[in-house]
Amino acid sequence: MKKSQNNKTWIVVFIACFLGLAVDGMDMQMLSLTLPSLIEEFGISQTQAGMLGTFSLIGMAIGGISGGWLSDRFGRVRMATYMLVLFTVGTALLGFVQSYEQFIVIRFISGMGIGAEFTIVTMLMAEYVPTKRRTTILGTLQAAFSVGFLVAALLAGAILPEYGWRPLYFISIIPVVLAIYIRYKIPEPTSWVEAKKLEKLQPKQVRKNEWLTIFKDPKTRGIFLFWIITSTFLQFGYYGVGTWLPSYLITDLGFNFKTMTGYLVGSYTAMIFGKILAGVLSDKFGRRIIYIAAGLATAISLPAIYLYNTPGNIIILLTILGFLYGAQYGITSTYMSESFPTHIRGTAVGGAYNTGRFGAAIAPIAIGAIAEVQSIGFGLAVLGIAYALSGIIPALFIKEKMYDPYENKENTPILANEETAATISSKT
Repeated sequence: MKKSQNNKTWIVVFIACFLGLAVDGMDMQMLSLTLPSLIEEFGISQTQAGMLGTFSLIGMAIGGISGGWLSDRFGRVRMATYMLVLFTVGTALLGFVQSYEQFIVIRFISGMGIGAEFTIVTMLMAEYVPTKRRTTILGTLQAAFSVGFLVAALLAGAILPEYGWRPLYFISIIPVVLAIYIRYKIPEPTSWVEAKKLEKLQPKQVRKNEWLTIFKDPKTRGIFLFWIITSTFLQFGYYGVGTWLPSYLITDLGFNFKTMTGYLVGSYTAMIFGKILAGVLSDKFGRRIIYIAAGLATAISLPAIYLYNTPGNIIILLTILGFLYGAQYGITSTYMSESFPTHIRGTAVGGAYNTGRFGAAIAPIAIGAIAEVQSIGFGLAVLGIAYALSGIIPALFIKEKMYDPYENKENTPILANEETAATISSKT
C-alpha cells in the first residue's frame, strides 16, 4: 500500500470530515432546540412532536444503509459529497414549511442525507488513520458532532427568541461550499482504491455481492447482528436524550429558553471532551473495555438526574451527563470499522449502525408518550436501560481489532477458489 497518501493527506481529510460532522450535528440538534416552538406553532401533542424525531431517525437509517453500500460501490468521497448536499439543502427547506405534515416529509428526506454522511465520513477517516492512534483521532472526530450541538445551541439562544425558529434552518444552506471542497480536494482512501482494483480483476461470475458476503460467512454474520443490536440500544438512548433534553429543561424543570440553552452549552462542551477522552483511553486500554464502561456509567447517570436533581446541583448533573452520554460515540466508529474487511466495510458498518436506527426511531415518540402520562424526566431515566444493554452486549460478544482498515490486512475480496486467487495474484 502507498502509505504516503495517508501520511500527507489525513490531516486535511480530518479537517474536512470534522466540519462535515459538525454540520451534521448542528442540523440534527436544531430539531431538538426548536421542538417547543414547533409544538406551539403547529398545535401538536408531545407524542406528535416525538414523531418528528422518529421520522428523522427512520430517514437516517435508510440513508445510512444505502449510503454505506453506495460508498463501497462508487467511493467514500463521492457519496459523502452528495449526501452533504442532500441534507443541507433539505434542512434549509424546513424554514419554508407551513404544516406539520410538510415538516415530517422534508425532515425524513434530509435525515437520509444526515445518516448517510455520518456513516461514510467516519468510515472514510478510519481508512486514513494508522491503527495506533485511530481511536484518538476518531474520538476527536466524533466530538465534531457535539461541536455541532454546541453551535446550534448558541445560534438558537441568539436567534430563536428574537426571530423565531425558521432562520435557524435557513442557515443550513451555507455548508454546501464544504461539499464542493471535499469533492475536488479529498482523494479516495488507498485501501478502497486497491480493493476496487482487485475486484475488477475478478471474473464477473465470481464477484461477490456485499450483502451476500456478510451473511454467508458465519463469523461476519454474527458480528454484524450483534452490532445491529448494540447500535439499536446505543442510539435509542442517545437520540432519546438528544431529542428531549431541551424540552425536559423547559417543561419539567421550568427554565426559560435562554437559561436552557446556557445549560446545554455546558453539557455539549462536556460531551466534546468526553468523546475525545474516550478515544484516547481506548487507544491506551482497548476499545472494548472503555466502550463498556461508558455505557454503564451513562446508564447510572440518567436515573440519577431524574431522582436527585435540585436547583443547586442540576448544572453539575447535566455536565456529568454531557460528558458520559456521547462517550461511546468516541469509540464506535473505530470499533465497528475494525470489525469488517474493506470490501464490505461500508455495507456492513452502514447496515449494522443504521439498521439500529430503526429500533432507535421508537425512542423520541416513546418518550413523548411517557411524558403525557408521567413526565419527560421519567422517560429519560428509563433510557438508562438502553445504555446498560449497549455496554453489556459488546462485553459478551464483540471482540476488538479484528481487521485493520489502514494496513488493508485480510481485506482482499473473497474469491471463489484458489485457482481464481492464483490468477488474480499473477495479474497483480
